[in-house]
Amino acid sequence: ARVQMSAHAAELLGSGGLPKGDAAAVARVAAIVGAKRTSELIPLCHPLPLDGIDVDVRIEGTCAVVSATVRTSAKTGVEMEALTAVTIGALAVWDMVKGVDPDLTIEGVRLLSKTKAPVG
Repeated sequence: ARVQMSAHAAELLGSGGLPKGDAAAVARVAAIVGAKRTSELIPLCHPLPLDGIDVDVRIEGTCAVVSATVRTSAKTGVEMEALTAVTIGALAVWDMVKGVDPDLTIEGVRLLSKTKAPVG
């Protein structure tokens, strides 16, 4: 997910100088919570045991890019958990930055890859 913002807001986010604090850290925690609570947020999405959630928040130009890798040993995929993670992470960035830049947009929420772990 990409949160598009002004150059000034991106500079503050990257330097940790936002009035509300460290937006990247808050977004990482929010994304992890979002992944863990996906079944509560998405109707008919069943709960899964999650073995790992890695979240990255980085600045690329005037965007905060939120990415997540979610792992499970269950017999199903965790793409809904990954998509929920990045969306909630992007919303957390929005909440932390909106006081500095009210013209934010969230875009590019998508699944980049899905792999099945080898059996054994």
